[in-house]
Amino acid sequence: MELMDVIRNRRAVRDYKDVSIQHHELQSVIDAAILAPSAMNHQPWAFAASVDRARIDDFSNRAKSWLLENPSALRTELYAHLKDQKLALLYHAPALILVLATSPDSQAVEDCCLAAQNLMLAARDAGLGTCWIGLSRPWFDLSATKRELGLPDSYRVVAPIILGHPKDWPESHGRNPAEIHWIR
Repeated sequence: MELMDVIRNRRAVRDYKDVSIQHHELQSVIDAAILAPSAMNHQPWAFAASVDRARIDDFSNRAKSWLLENPSALRTELYAHLKDQKLALLYHAPALILVLATSPDSQAVEDCCLAAQNLMLAARDAGLGTCWIGLSRPWFDLSATKRELGLPDSYRVVAPIILGHPKDWPESHGRNPAEIHWIR
């Protein structure tokens, strides 16, 4: 795809085919992620990835349970959404990538967001759907969770992103026109 087509056609995908994702596919989108710009070229990111659907479903269930027990970790309007018995927080996705900030610098989070956007655009270009599941971030960022995943406690989970082959590409929700203040 051409760049603007990729940008226009990226969607949050929450319904995936029962098709495995290969390690080389994850490596490819991570390779695109690390091409993102970063402040002073510090590149303050790392990645944790899984293609174990059963493990991802386990994370989904545990994160949802933890969030229901700790409602202060999320916005009020999301709590009612989370109580839906049918909601699988990670949507039974076949792959998960966590974008991690390796530095406590405030700019590291923004740099990781740039890397996450590159990752999602590269996935779309490869025919993979993604969805950034920010709701799961507080659970993934717990010290106990990071310890279980073998991640340094000092790393901050910035972007939990699920990936897979979409059953369908969702339609666009449209965009508001840009608000531009021309500076003279």
